[in-house]
Amino acid sequence: MTRFVGIISIAFLGLLVSACAVFKSSPPPARTTTKTPTTKRPLLTKPKGAYQNYVRDIVRSARAYTGTPYRSGGNDRSGIDCSGLICSVYTEVGLKVPRISWQQAEFGTEVEEVHDIRPGDWIFYVPDAGKAGYVSHVGIVTEVRGKNDILFIHASSSKGVREDNLFSKYFKNRFVKAMRPF
Repeated sequence: MTRFVGIISIAFLGLLVSACAVFKSSPPPARTTTKTPTTKRPLLTKPKGAYQNYVRDIVRSARAYTGTPYRSGGNDRSGIDCSGLICSVYTEVGLKVPRISWQQAEFGTEVEEVHDIRPGDWIFYVPDAGKAGYVSHVGIVTEVRGKNDILFIHASSSKGVREDNLFSKYFKNRFVKAMRPF
């Protein structure tokens, strides 16, 4: 009986294979993909020339992310977090920077006075207004319009990538420090 079941199974399998169009047709033609050549620049650990020469491209690249939704750990235009925004933007302009906000908070030179903040500087925040704590948020300064008007771009957890004012009610009491990365 077992031998009979084995023979029937083999016969059925043979019938199935011979009837299946997948096995009868020739293999699909090989795909030809035309890749657009991309020039990948090696990432620099220090800018070639003055850092200020990069700032316009940094701000333009950051603003291209405006409206990108927030995603913790995200690194691209489908979703990004605050430190990922910085890492992605700097990679796009050819500069290598740390990926994690607390590492970014230790990268470069601290800007001692708020009035010395310039476009391209990074600004850092703590989660709770008026309290000391770990750095939990970072943004890139995009414009300095005046003494109390400093714009920065960041990935807001509720509104995605956007620009805000350092002196807004929400941010001014959470501000910890500014760093000039290079």
